[in-house]
Amino acid sequence: MAEQAMCDQLIKAVNVIMDAETGHIYRLEALKFCEEFKETSTFCVPCGLQLADKAQPAVVRHFGLQILEHVIKFRWNNMQQLEKVQLKECAMQLLSTGTLAILEEESHIKDGLSRITVEMIKREWPQHWPDMLKEMEALTSHGEAQTELVMLILLRLAEDVISFQTLPTQRRRDIQQTLVQNMESIFSFLMAILHVNVEDYRKLKGSPGHELQARAHCRVAVATLNTLAGYIDWVSLVHITTGNCHLLEMLCLLLSEPELQLEAAECLLIAVSRKGKLEDRKPFMLLFDDVAIHYILSAAQSADGLAMCKKSAESQAVEVVERRYIFLKRLCQVLCALGGQLCSLVGSDVEVEVPANLSKYTAAFLAFTAHSSQFLKSSTQATWGALFRHETLSKDPVVVEMAIKYLRACMTNLVKIGFPSRNDNPSCEYSRVDFDSDEDFNAFFNSFRAQQGEVVRIACRIVPLEAFRIAAEWLQYQITSPIDTGAATSKTAEGLCTLLSPSLVQWDAMTIFLECVVPQVFRNVEEEKLPIDQSMELLQATLNYDTKDPLILSCVLTNISALFPFIKQRPHLLPQIPYKLFNAITFEVSQESKAPRTRAVKNVRRHACFSIIKICRDHPQYILPSFDLFYNHVKKLLSSDATLTHMEKCLLMEALVLISNQFKDFAKQKAFLDELMASVVAEWTSEEMRQVLSDPAVFLSFVGADQVVNDQSQDSNTAGLNRGRLGFCLFAMLGVVKRARWPADLEEAKAGGFVMGYTAAGAPIYRNALTAHFLVLLPNLLALIRTNNCLFMPENMARLSVTFSRAHEVMDAERNIVLGLSQPILDIYDSAVCRTSLERMQGFLSTLYDNCFHVLGSAGLSLQQEFFSIERLSEEIAGSVFVSLDHVPDHRLRPMIRVFVRQLVLSCPQEYYNSLLCPLLGPLLAYMQQRLNVKWQVINQRSSVNGDDDEEEEVVCQESQVTHEMLEEQLVRLLSREVLDLLFVSCISKKLAEPAANKEEVDDEDMMDSVHAASPAGPTEELTELGKCLLKHENIYMTLLTLSFTSLSWKDTTNCHRTASMVCWTLLRQVAAGNLLPEAVTWFYTSVLRSLQVHGQHEVCNSTLSQLAMIIYENLRPRYIELRAVMTQIPNISVETLDQYDHRLIDPNAQKLGDKKRKDQFKRLIAGTVGKALCQQFRKEVHIRNLPSLFKKTKPDKDVQSSEALGLGALFSPENNTL
Repeated sequence: MAEQAMCDQLIKAVNVIMDAETGHIYRLEALKFCEEFKETSTFCVPCGLQLADKAQPAVVRHFGLQILEHVIKFRWNNMQQLEKVQLKECAMQLLSTGTLAILEEESHIKDGLSRITVEMIKREWPQHWPDMLKEMEALTSHGEAQTELVMLILLRLAEDVISFQTLPTQRRRDIQQTLVQNMESIFSFLMAILHVNVEDYRKLKGSPGHELQARAHCRVAVATLNTLAGYIDWVSLVHITTGNCHLLEMLCLLLSEPELQLEAAECLLIAVSRKGKLEDRKPFMLLFDDVAIHYILSAAQSADGLAMCKKSAESQAVEVVERRYIFLKRLCQVLCALGGQLCSLVGSDVEVEVPANLSKYTAAFLAFTAHSSQFLKSSTQATWGALFRHETLSKDPVVVEMAIKYLRACMTNLVKIGFPSRNDNPSCEYSRVDFDSDEDFNAFFNSFRAQQGEVVRIACRIVPLEAFRIAAEWLQYQITSPIDTGAATSKTAEGLCTLLSPSLVQWDAMTIFLECVVPQVFRNVEEEKLPIDQSMELLQATLNYDTKDPLILSCVLTNISALFPFIKQRPHLLPQIPYKLFNAITFEVSQESKAPRTRAVKNVRRHACFSIIKICRDHPQYILPSFDLFYNHVKKLLSSDATLTHMEKCLLMEALVLISNQFKDFAKQKAFLDELMASVVAEWTSEEMRQVLSDPAVFLSFVGADQVVNDQSQDSNTAGLNRGRLGFCLFAMLGVVKRARWPADLEEAKAGGFVMGYTAAGAPIYRNALTAHFLVLLPNLLALIRTNNCLFMPENMARLSVTFSRAHEVMDAERNIVLGLSQPILDIYDSAVCRTSLERMQGFLSTLYDNCFHVLGSAGLSLQQEFFSIERLSEEIAGSVFVSLDHVPDHRLRPMIRVFVRQLVLSCPQEYYNSLLCPLLGPLLAYMQQRLNVKWQVINQRSSVNGDDDEEEEVVCQESQVTHEMLEEQLVRLLSREVLDLLFVSCISKKLAEPAANKEEVDDEDMMDSVHAASPAGPTEELTELGKCLLKHENIYMTLLTLSFTSLSWKDTTNCHRTASMVCWTLLRQVAAGNLLPEAVTWFYTSVLRSLQVHGQHEVCNSTLSQLAMIIYENLRPRYIELRAVMTQIPNISVETLDQYDHRLIDPNAQKLGDKKRKDQFKRLIAGTVGKALCQQFRKEVHIRNLPSLFKKTKPDKDVQSSEALGLGALFSPENNTL
């Protein structure tokens, strides 16, 4: 009676939980009652069985099955044998008679039944349930429902044991080896079930009155194919290819069955994607035979025709039939995998011939490349690349012909169409299935287009002249076609294109194609065979093409740059090119309009500047003869204030400096730079500017940051001009410092007067024509950097007006990048760039700050000895760059470290390490270690406090999508990476190969081995020359060690992995042989264990940190007994196992374990320190006991009582009639 009453209460509780009208508190009480029943009641098995009866509603039955699963998972080890046998018999009874007909039964009930059976198999098979497979086979004779259940059981078993590996190692090994031993019979069984049900389904599917029976057979066939898919992935290839590939043949035949084709295609895909010995994969070439290719092609054609259907009989609108479309994707992947096998086998040692049906295969593959779906097009790219790259196949006439067809297909595929929000192309329908938004599609298409560009370049190596012909035809066509702006025209001017206009997307695609093709033509065609006449015609036509559309003009400029290398053959066109580019620099949509320029106009002007720079950088010898003409034109532009922005003027100055490098005459270049920089030097070194740059209060007043401005009145004209003056000086400085160089050839440098002496080692010491100017400009540059840092001090922050109180905050665009938020993609080119006064000030201060460090960072690289030999340089830098760092925010410190200090380290000659780098790096890294440590402590405390207050957190999330804390944490994380990267480039030699991080395919053992492999190299070989220099300064070196070991516990897995694998032991081993204090050794070791607590949940970090801990322990434990005391504090550590480990480590006569066993043993010792992910912390542990090993003798399990009446060997045996 009590049992029945409990069942009634449970049924009531389940109904309360599932009822949508139930109140929150009432539902919680019902849930609590159900959970407590599962945990504590003695009636679990009888009640579970009663609730699981097929007479009950589905939700009640499901809960009954959940109870039984809970019993098996958590109580099995404590159950008596008779109880286990009884539960097993009842479960088998449920399988055979406890379900409804196959088409009526709910899928979650079938899933629940299979889970129960698999949980018992995991605990008892094969040792105590040897006939399990026979019992499963017998079940299939009871009907379709039971056959489907057996398929679900076999699939779940394979998933748990092989894919998810959710059971202890020995149990997993026992079950896996038994499955492997029985695989032949399992495959025969599955094939027989599939064959019978497919045949029956085909017989009955068209017969009137037999529809339900046909569907039942179809359901079983689908379940069998799904189960096969779970095994094909890992079984020996022999089982897949046995019987002359009978399985693959059957799967190909099923591609023509609409109800089975998707599952068959998935099986086929898994099979042909298999890796392994080439000899074993040779049978896959049978799929290139006539019959198999025919079935695959006809299935593709049929599915393509059915992938679209009308939404309604009256409507012309169409929609994608998702199942058919998924099938098309799988077929495409099958063809890709076949291509992969083809590339692996042809030309290899197994001597596979090029298949006779290669043309059929490539034609089918090209059909997918030309499909309307952008996803299908993109899926084929990697395989085309492999075919065109293949040493043998790329020379085959079929592939050569396909390369041309592929290039023609790219004329369509490179065009950016198919946005899910639009209806202007058939691909839009497919995009609505594949992408959630236009932003998603845009990100995908950019990646797809880059992939295509790579394949186009590879195809050009095979057919370079044909590729150029296609590009030339396309460019000629675009030049002669009228502009089609499409339905949506520009908001700013009539007749202008938007990013989605038909003409622009065509121009854009053609431009990318031409850019890919031209360099390959030069690389793969002999000079006398170059298409000179055709290219000159194209260049002339492009130069003559006139357009007032900024977006189209931008494409035209790119085409001119791409075709420029041909000018070498016909220099007569040379003067026209700068003329065209200079016109573009001053481009305006309308000369009369005073409205702000659109982003498209700004971009095309900047594009023209960069085109000139590119030509002057890559082909200065062509411009040099007409340098005076070029210089005069630039001077004319520079003198006209109205037309060019300061940045555009500086870019033109950069181009002039690049050409001046070709003078190869120190005196001539210096005279030129004197003239070019005269106004900048005069402005920058003036008394007024000296006061502005050295006093924060004067500076803020000069740039207008202390003035109240409203956007209607605009900020004062004077302040705007002042900001322009400062910006121009810095941009000009940067451009000249970055570009001025001496000749690369030593003889030319000597002849031109650029060599001023030689080092003791005999290396030349060069001089730069720019040095004199730079030395004059440097004092005020350092003063500005010092002032910039002081701007963040409280007294100077108080000087900011209300308008500009947020002037130093992170700009919106930068914030979005830091937080990984998507940017708007379609309208930004179309609207005028109207920024508020605050945004202009933020942009100015940010650019000014960055450019100061860009100039300083570039100076070391450009001037070398002349820069590093500046008197008191170390003190000057420390007195400016490192002033008031406490007040400088994290987002400002990042460029200082990345752009300046890192570049300084990389470009500094070895003789200046002691005088310059050591005095700078020591205090900087010590400061950053302290600062970042405090920041990370605050973040950790905040997250632990927030974790207790879910409601408050919810409100914060509702109020703002991106909170200030998230931005702050991410900035701290990025700054930490910059600091540790600086430490890395300063100390760690590039000879140490950096192991792969964040790749799922990296095996734990491989990861540990790769870390371990790095350590045997000679200790000092692992350090850079600068690292060896820092090693001699004890304080600096301890700072490096402290920073690297402290950083392991910061919440950043990328940092943790890199530092643990590459930095920590490399630094520590240099001093390990010395007299380290026991407290220091203990702290280093504890830091690693502490980081395991933070990052141990991540497999890659767990592996790296465990390896680091083991290396430290094994190297230092013999000398420091204190490490044992640390180990004994680890929760749940086995002191006995620790003693054994120590004994083997310290006693030279003790038997040594192999590497893998030693690692495993050490991992078990420190397992108590490993932190768990939040989702795992409150999870109830499932304990599955090991059974007596099948493959070697072991001691009897002490938990098993041999005195019990029923022996374990007889447990679960079908002939056991003790019950």
